[in-house]
Amino acid sequence: MVFFRQWLRGKKSFCSQEQADHVLNSTISSALSKNLQQLAILFSGIPELVTRTFSLKSGQKAAIIYMDGLVDKSAINTDILRPLLFQEGNEKDFWESSMSIGSIKKVEKWAEIEQALLSGKSILLIDKQLVALEIETQGWPQRSIEEPSVEPSLKGSHQGFTETASQNIALIRRYISSRELKIKECTIGLRSSTKLSVMYLADVVNEDVVREVESRIHSLKVDTILSTGELAELIEDNSYTPFPQLYVTERPDTAAHQLLKGRVAIVVDRSPSVLIGPMNFSSFFHVIDDYNVRWILASFIRLLRFVAFFIAIFTPSIYIAMISFHYEVIPLKLLLTLEQSREKIPFPPLLEAMFMELVLEMLREAGIRLPAPVGQTVGVVGGIIIGQAAVQAGLVSNVMVIVVAVTAVASFIIPDLEMAGGIRIIRFPMMIISSLFGLIGIVIGMMVISIHLLSLESLGSPYSSPLSPLHMADLKDTFVRLPQRMLKKRPLSVKPQQLKRSGTWKKVGKKSE
Repeated sequence: MVFFRQWLRGKKSFCSQEQADHVLNSTISSALSKNLQQLAILFSGIPELVTRTFSLKSGQKAAIIYMDGLVDKSAINTDILRPLLFQEGNEKDFWESSMSIGSIKKVEKWAEIEQALLSGKSILLIDKQLVALEIETQGWPQRSIEEPSVEPSLKGSHQGFTETASQNIALIRRYISSRELKIKECTIGLRSSTKLSVMYLADVVNEDVVREVESRIHSLKVDTILSTGELAELIEDNSYTPFPQLYVTERPDTAAHQLLKGRVAIVVDRSPSVLIGPMNFSSFFHVIDDYNVRWILASFIRLLRFVAFFIAIFTPSIYIAMISFHYEVIPLKLLLTLEQSREKIPFPPLLEAMFMELVLEMLREAGIRLPAPVGQTVGVVGGIIIGQAAVQAGLVSNVMVIVVAVTAVASFIIPDLEMAGGIRIIRFPMMIISSLFGLIGIVIGMMVISIHLLSLESLGSPYSSPLSPLHMADLKDTFVRLPQRMLKKRPLSVKPQQLKRSGTWKKVGKKSE
């Protein structure tokens, strides 16, 4: 008997789903009552759906349908209901022309109505009409424009992206007010649709890159896209590398800067960041502040970031190799200091370094997940207490604490979080190979990393450019940044249509007068 009841419940649920699919594949009826019945079947179990029936001044029945929480109710009352209730009209489509609202679209299929309602639009059904009106009334909760916390700037803009795609596009258009800034919109997601906007400068970007981005997006068969990082992993060239191939930014000025170079930006609705591609390895060490300060200071800081890249990866492994295999190359006084520091340590250098690096990673993660005031306390106080206690207990040496601290500071200098995370991951296999083979293992590791970087691509473009293939002109804005007067060309790695930047540079002075 219990089994029979469970079978009936399953049969009832199946029939309900079958009815909903049948409605979804059909068109609306001219009878308002039938349309409301089909609407109840299609949105069964969704209490947010609001259906408000009313009569026009001419006596014709109508209904306005929307999802509570996703619409602007004041716009519905002021711009839709009030004109329809109080304005007289005898012409055929007076109810369409009487509404004072931005965008109105005629729809006939229930699939279009379902998608419109779930995206925050309102549907107006009129009795004895074979079409419905799709009205732009989105008004979901959203936060104001704030400064991005992940990408702070000292002299740049203090505006960051929000979770609304239209606002993010508007922020970018404020920086590039050109009709050549084109947008291609698409929707992906089998269960919940996500709106994607591919932005590019039509007269600058390489058309092959735009087609490649579109083909990769349209080939996705997923339930939905919830974040920009998820999309980046789905469309990137190589998913088995620690190095990011697409740049994720929360800054509209950074997105505009990359668009002017000939790259493509992908705006994901409901995500407070924008995806940029194609990118090369050196681009992840550049920030927008590099172009807001004098070129000498920008070049120095940029070189410091590249030096920090090598320090963050190879410092622990070099220390392990020196202590384990090549202590004869260490100066005698320094060797005596190292031996005195390690004389009571019971563990080999590899375990000592692994212990400290893992503790550092746990402290870093704890500082991120905890509330801001508590996280800072855990990061600073926890690191000091654990390091001092470990040294006094004889678990690690003083020199190892210094090595780990220098490595941590070097990794903090890397501006991109995903690149910094990839560097932290590479550090561990480098320590293992140095403990097995010494400096020879470090050289082999460097060769493997170099070969891997040379083999990577970003949306079909070489990841190791401008070094491989070699573009001497691009080196002016790679490891250093030369004066703006000398940056007359866009990066050759993205193969832009317009290689030269618009405008001419003229030196202003007494001679020019």
